[in-house]
Amino acid sequence: MQTVPTSARAWLAFAACGAIWGSTFLAISLGNDELAPVWAATLRLGLAAVLLGLWEKVRGQALPRGPALRAAVYYGICQFGIQLPLLYWGEQRVPSGLAAVFFATIPLSSALLTRALGMERLTSAKLFGALVAVAGVSLLFASAFSGHISPAGMAAIFVSATVAGVGSILLKRGPRQSPVGVNAVGCAIGAAMAFLESLALREPHRWPTTWASLAPILYLTLAGSLGAFVLMSWLINHWPVTRTSYVSVIIPVIALLLGVVVRGERLTWSSLGGTILVLMGLLMGMRTPRTAADGNR
Repeated sequence: MQTVPTSARAWLAFAACGAIWGSTFLAISLGNDELAPVWAATLRLGLAAVLLGLWEKVRGQALPRGPALRAAVYYGICQFGIQLPLLYWGEQRVPSGLAAVFFATIPLSSALLTRALGMERLTSAKLFGALVAVAGVSLLFASAFSGHISPAGMAAIFVSATVAGVGSILLKRGPRQSPVGVNAVGCAIGAAMAFLESLALREPHRWPTTWASLAPILYLTLAGSLGAFVLMSWLINHWPVTRTSYVSVIIPVIALLLGVVVRGERLTWSSLGGTILVLMGLLMGMRTPRTAADGNR
């Protein structure tokens, strides 16, 4: 079988995703100050779908069809129709830094799911790392139960993180395809789903008419949807799912720092302890030896 790529392009894509997503949690939180959360997600996804579609047309590439289209639809439902609205909604109730910490559990859920689907091996190191990280998540929930943070918001973000991992796995199981095209389809589906969810929540549908409301949408569309999501989709084509998911280890460190510095968010000792445990568990999992059979195509 082909060996796992370790080219400079792949590592640059990995680093760029971590840096961008580390800042998008803060941008979502800032945007939620101005617009209803799921409505803001709808606007971002709708704009991204148009821009990605135009990008693919300029490149002279057709949008996905057949099995590739099915994979793109599943990816869009999970990643943009479910995950993103839950994250936006949850960040109204949970500090952006802690929201990012929950996304650091994606490698653990991905390792279990890819093993269940016969895509990658599950080792004792991954299991032990999972136990340590679960202990960290439990410690994070302790502060929610004490009344400082919304349990509903924490639950929404935890589900959002898990569904994000499922979306990547479903994309990996499909045929290799253009990362731009798959995100164009995915964002279009996500925008339609988010709009219906916004209607169900009876959110106000105010258009962004000020820089404070428009800037987060533009940044999240360009840096997040046209940047990080496209890069990650490309990386999924070249690396095993579990390995690519370790980008989420970088995210909490950047997001926690930005949340404290920019938003003045305060972290309790239990939150800090939970964060350390989650990251320790993920680092243990990262030490698992890689082989070409671990999910490589």
